[in-house]
Amino acid sequence: MDKEQIRALLPHREPMLLLDDVTLEEDGWAVGHYAVPADAFFLQGHFPGNPIVPGVILCEILAQSACVLMKDQMTGGALPMYTGLNNVKFRSPVRPGDTVETRCHIKRAKHPFYFAEGTVSVDGRLCVSAEFSFAITGV
Repeated sequence: MDKEQIRALLPHREPMLLLDDVTLEEDGWAVGHYAVPADAFFLQGHFPGNPIVPGVILCEILAQSACVLMKDQMTGGALPMYTGLNNVKFRSPVRPGDTVETRCHIKRAKHPFYFAEGTVSVDGRLCVSAEFSFAITGV
């Protein structure tokens, strides 16, 4: 999916739409990419002279990738809402100019709840690993 297809699926809009593309693999994994711009709003003040993408933003990028896996349930204005983050580990910083790659899959589901796990990496360097969950809510 390209940015326009992602925009048609997710309720997020700029500046919070944090995926450039995502691919759904046959084995049930979603692989997404986001090129971190030097002027991103979340880098302002985090940290002056040494900008680092906040961990919460990396978790959001991962979540948006996972939402693509639930595309069939996200119809009629349904919203994916985080319900939990578990075993989150921040292993390496992400900086402006980096392109992050997310890899995630749904471990189990009982609609409206979905439980996923995934990673964020840059050039093969693991930056974040996490387990997380969502509820698909109606309008």
